[in-house]
Amino acid sequence: MLNNTLFSYTSSTSSIDTELPSTKAAQRSINELESILSSSATFPLPLAISSQQTWLVFGAAVFLVTVPVFVEAPIVRSLPSLSLALTAFWVWLSFTLMSRPATYIWGDLLLGFSWSWLAGAIYWGWLRWEPAWHLPVESIGLPFACWCLAKNWGKVGNWFYLGSLLGTVLTDVYFYIVKLMPYWRQIMIVDADVAPQILQNALIQVQAPWGQSWAIFLALVLLTMGILPLVQKERHWYAFSGAVLSTILVDSLFLLAAIAA
Repeated sequence: MLNNTLFSYTSSTSSIDTELPSTKAAQRSINELESILSSSATFPLPLAISSQQTWLVFGAAVFLVTVPVFVEAPIVRSLPSLSLALTAFWVWLSFTLMSRPATYIWGDLLLGFSWSWLAGAIYWGWLRWEPAWHLPVESIGLPFACWCLAKNWGKVGNWFYLGSLLGTVLTDVYFYIVKLMPYWRQIMIVDADVAPQILQNALIQVQAPWGQSWAIFLALVLLTMGILPLVQKERHWYAFSGAVLSTILVDSLFLLAAIAA
């Protein structure tokens, strides 16, 4: 009986001795893992996520300027009231996305897009025959954007809207300088079969030395104002740059359409 007792005591002691080192080793492994995770969470991981999301914002800004130009236009021409009503949907969707931390930035960007959509619905739906109303209507969201930025709220969406508005301003300035506004008025009131001839007449103005010089100058202005903010590495500046640079893309597509007409 004594031998059995001593044997059990020895066994239990040896088991304790073998368990302690493994416990210490496990603790050391846990500490090392926590150290690695904390160091990676401090530097590479957030930087990678931030950089990726920043470029996603840039791509989304380019998309929201270029694609809706060709999506909203047909809706506005045939169903202007529907296009106007869709603004409420974009605003609702933007606030819905902003209510969740994971999708806040996309709701923010969509809210800025809502102002551009609203302006497009109003102007191209009912006022497209008069170019002089274009910039005032496109600026409809400017007071709201400035107020939000003064409050440091909605920076991504509002800077996107300002970038889009800047591109519109410079495009309209070009139309005024090169005297393309009369062609704008004509093409809005004539039948579709006459439009190609008007576009060809306007193209003569664009291809003249005066028109080419101003096109190059304003394109360089857009490029400079679109590229310089990218140095800041902040999402709202990438939204601004995407909107500005995509103006060059949209204008180029319209130029190609005029050449092909």
